Amino acid sequence: MRVYDISQEVFTCKVFPGDPAPKRKILASMDKGDLYNLTEFSMCAHNGTHVDAPFHFVNNGKTVDSVSLEAFVGMAYVSKHQGIVSGEYIENIINKARAYNAEAAKRILIKGKAVLSADAAKILASNNILLYGNESQTVGPENAPMEVHKILLGADVVLLEGIHLAEVPEGVYLLNSAPLNLSGAEGSPCRAVLIDLN
Repeated sequence: MRVYDISQEVFTCKVFPGDPAPKRKILASMDKGDLYNLTEFSMCAHNGTHVDAPFHFVNNGKTVDSVSLEAFVGMAYVSKHQGIVSGEYIENIINKARAYNAEAAKRILIKGKAVLSADAAKILASNNILLYGNESQTVGPENAPMEVHKILLGADVVLLEGIHLAEVPEGVYLLNSAPLNLSGAEGSPCRAVLIDLN
C-alpha cells in the first residue's frame, strides 16, 4: 500500500487572485519560555487544496457540512490531460474508469494543467459523478470560472481544487478528501490523500 499526499502546504499554498492568503500567528512558544507551543491561523475556505460545496455558487445548495462524506471518500480515477478538457475526452475517461472500477468512476481527478469545458462539465453532471478534482485553484477558466461551477455544483457534484498529482500515476485509488466540518460554509480546506491499494 502506498499513500500519496496530494495536498498543498497551507501557509505557502496557491491563492486564487483576490482571495486572502493564510496567516499564522504564534500565541505561545516554548523557545520563549512558555509552557507549550500554540498557533492561531486564519485563511479563506478556498486557499490551497480545498473542496467546493454546491452552496459556493448555488444559493440554496448544500453546504460543506450537509454533503455526504461519501462524495469525498471512496474510490477515484486519476487521468492525465493538458489544456481544455472536452466533452468527448471526459466521456472517454468516465468509460475507462468504469471499466476499471465502477465506484472509481464516481470521482474523477485530472492530472496536469487542465481546464474543464462547459460541455465536459455537463457530461460529468449527467453521469451522476460525486466529485471532480483538478490541480488548478479553480475547475473552470480562471478568468471566467462561473459557468463550469454552476453546472457541476448545480448537479451536486462537489469539487476538489488545488491538488498535486505530479507523483501519482494514472489509475484507480482510494481517495480521502474529507473537508472540515464547517457548519454553513460553502467550501473548506482539506488534507487530500490517494491510497494505492495494490
